[in-house]
Amino acid sequence: MILPITCLLPVIGGIFIASMKQDAAKRRAVCSALVVATDILLVFALRSRASVTVAVFAENVSMTFRLDGLGRLFAIVAAILYTAVCFYGYEYMQTEEREEIFYAFFFISFGAILSVAMSANLVTMYFCFELLTLTTVPHVLHELTKEAIAAGLKYLFYSIGGALMGLFAVIFIYSCTQGPADFVYGGFVDPKMAAASGTLFLAAIMAGLVGFGTKAGMYPMHGWLPTAHPIAPAPASALLSGIVAKAGVICVIRMIYYSVGPDLIRGTWVQTAWMCLAILTVFMGSMMAFREKIMKKRLAFSTISQISYIMLGLSLLSPEGVRGALLHLMQHAASKGCLFLVAGVFICKLGVRHVDGLKGIGARMPVTMWCFTIASLSLIGIPPLGGFLSKWVIASAALQSAPGVFAYLGPIVLLISALLTAGYLLPVTVDAFFPQITEEGRHGEAAEAVSADALERPAGKKHDAEPSLFMLIPLIALCAVTLAAGLFGTEIVSFFGF
Repeated sequence: MILPITCLLPVIGGIFIASMKQDAAKRRAVCSALVVATDILLVFALRSRASVTVAVFAENVSMTFRLDGLGRLFAIVAAILYTAVCFYGYEYMQTEEREEIFYAFFFISFGAILSVAMSANLVTMYFCFELLTLTTVPHVLHELTKEAIAAGLKYLFYSIGGALMGLFAVIFIYSCTQGPADFVYGGFVDPKMAAASGTLFLAAIMAGLVGFGTKAGMYPMHGWLPTAHPIAPAPASALLSGIVAKAGVICVIRMIYYSVGPDLIRGTWVQTAWMCLAILTVFMGSMMAFREKIMKKRLAFSTISQISYIMLGLSLLSPEGVRGALLHLMQHAASKGCLFLVAGVFICKLGVRHVDGLKGIGARMPVTMWCFTIASLSLIGIPPLGGFLSKWVIASAALQSAPGVFAYLGPIVLLISALLTAGYLLPVTVDAFFPQITEEGRHGEAAEAVSADALERPAGKKHDAEPSLFMLIPLIALCAVTLAAGLFGTEIVSFFGF
């Protein structure tokens, strides 16, 4: 029973934290104990090989939990990011209201995402996936402003639309199944029943790809990300981009590789459409990020692009493509989580939200800016960081197994996207450390942005010091994860069976 207990502990703790409105020090002590206790329980859960059935609804339709290689990898990545954000938030949330509400839904969503990782079949996964959506909407709504409410509703409506498409795929997959319907690598769908359904079966799978891809920001269901991320608190943005969006990726992997089986869609129009959408999203997200001036919105567009690297690797329907996708999942969770947390430092300590307001910041916050730079280099794909290894594996897999023109189009778009990523991240570092070699005067839109940021700076705060260790240590730790993903990523995914 350790699997459901591991998921329930943070949920119960989050409900308790919601009642702790007055004593901030006591609340943070409880949060620290709770996140550490959850991590310890997870360590023991990772050793479990048992399946735990909580409820049976019909034949082959049950609420069952089990950890396999994919679930273990995803749960560990989630735990690392949630732990880092938990401690980071102690200082950041001092500038926000309703800290107890933030941490309440923080822990409830932690339990939800662990349950997604531990799901043993499509029904359990779908239920936990929906629970994750409902428990992360409050993060977007946190400020309760008109803009926050609009962004939260947009996130919710997009998620509901995607979930309905995903549900259609889940129902159709069960209708083409005989015997057990628990996840097994290679799939459990009966090929004869799928072939009898013909085009309708492929249409259902395509609907599932688009539906679950909504959470991952894949075109055309990407619109919620650039709206929700800038309005949410920075710790919430780090979670939404770093791990919550990856839940959609995990659902896609479970549907294609553990339920349908890649052989049933390889060479079909579904694979072609999937690859087209992934490549389009990679290019579109990079272009939009390149043009954006608000830091968190730039990072949101970057997330749209970067997660579609994962989708591109998966759409190749090859073991090497899956390996590259999982490598990118690991490194992107750490590097993009780090970047959003750095953006939170700029907001919390300086009141700066626009990239044009960061000139000379490197002299005042060198450690913070070095963390930003390392995470940026990983996203660009500079060795020995994780982004280089994952992009190399995905590009190599495309050259080996992608059909027709996609064998060359995929790597070309990845290269163009890497150049655009350098174009929208490296100038921030150059401006921060070498302001004297950039344009001296600001004018037009840049002047307005800097003026607006200056007005937002909290009065009476010191603006020339690094943040506390509560903020710095999580940043450094996430940078270390990106380095480890680059140096040992192949060994890590091989350890989990990929």
